[in-house]
Amino acid sequence: MSRRKWNPWRHLHQHFPHVDVHFVDRPTHGNLGRLTRGGIEIDKTSSQTERRSTLTHEINHLERGPVPPHPFFAAREEHVVEELTARRMIRLPELVDAILWCQGRADDETAEELWVDHDILLTRIRTLTAGERKWVERQIARRTN
Repeated sequence: MSRRKWNPWRHLHQHFPHVDVHFVDRPTHGNLGRLTRGGIEIDKTSSQTERRSTLTHEINHLERGPVPPHPFFAAREEHVVEELTARRMIRLPELVDAILWCQGRADDETAEELWVDHDILLTRIRTLTAGERKWVERQIARRTN
């Protein structure tokens, strides 16, 4: 596995060169981006961190296919895509480094250290498997003693 930090722009260029990214004025209904027939739209007022997170989220939609039209299954798909986005953007060693750097906090500073938005950080922590959680806890204990 490469130690290179996830770069959604590079991934999009390498795997989806036909997909354009457009920075647009978006209505404020909670979405910073969306996948359209014309490519990916990202709110032009979003921060660089939000753009990385949004682009990764939309790449996951590209790879998984259309969101189901039924509201229940659409919501489930969004949760799956959000977890995949968090896993793709935050590797476990980087999570440990950031948590230690930020003295055990999982706040905006920690998210900034990981170059993700706060929601992505919380999703990654919330969806750690039991094995991942044990590994993270062991690494933190080892490095703080």
